[in-house]
Amino acid sequence: LVGFLAHGDAGARKYAEWTAKACRRDGIDFELRECKALELEDKLNEANKDKNVHGIMIYYPCFGAKPSFYGGNMDDYLRDSVAVEKDVEGLCHTYRTSLYHDVRFLKTLSGSVTSKKCLLPCTPLAIVKALEHLKLYDSSLPVGERLRGKTVTVINRSEIVGRPLSAMIANDGADVYSVDISSIYLLKRGKMIETKKDVETACRGSQVIVTGVPTKSFKLNVDWVQPGTVVVNVSHFKNVDEKELLKIPGVKYIPLIGKVTVAMLERNLIRLVENFHTPGKETKVVEAGGRIIE
Repeated sequence: LVGFLAHGDAGARKYAEWTAKACRRDGIDFELRECKALELEDKLNEANKDKNVHGIMIYYPCFGAKPSFYGGNMDDYLRDSVAVEKDVEGLCHTYRTSLYHDVRFLKTLSGSVTSKKCLLPCTPLAIVKALEHLKLYDSSLPVGERLRGKTVTVINRSEIVGRPLSAMIANDGADVYSVDISSIYLLKRGKMIETKKDVETACRGSQVIVTGVPTKSFKLNVDWVQPGTVVVNVSHFKNVDEKELLKIPGVKYIPLIGKVTVAMLERNLIRLVENFHTPGKETKVVEAGGRIIE
């Protein structure tokens, strides 16, 4: 497993330290490769071609909203440049498109479905696993319906956490209010619908509230949190007054998700090895588009 760090973000470095510690403990070779941002594309291409590398991750943001020579912004371009057979974060075009269309298994060039499961982004997957542990998911219902009847508010619409998390939860049957600085949408499976509800109304009607606002100034209004609500903080900053929040009867609060995220990273690496790198069973992948060859 190779991680690329091309900036000085303290949160990313802490995540890298957790990853290195967990991998050492679990017998996984992890190498942190630091480089300048403008060198990252070349370094990534080298890792894509290296047969000794089975998983690749990039600690974002590297360029933020800066535009790319190739169109769009550079961070998006880098996400789509990670080889599908090495994309341990599940953020490249193949996995992202599969997620948003609720496709759970990879397809061959002919379009037939294989037994190889798609990868899901690590932090959103960690949150889903935490909600499963807290019995928010009804295991008696079919897969894809186990959050039926639940309402969730996600205050973050980033490409790394908020948007994929909202899609994953909607794909499991919940109504999801996706909130960013200037808008709020209702997500149902495969649909993003304009809504007249405000953030307060969405939060008051939610059984789960996820906050991922990357600023010190934002605080979730605890008056909006109902008894028994699950509140998850995925920001590096405390997005809620914990002392006041825990005065609310039955509230379950998850202040950090980073160590579970690292566990999901290892899980995804194992899935990549099973899908593409098992000795004697290597699967060839078409470079453009990430479709596997029959």
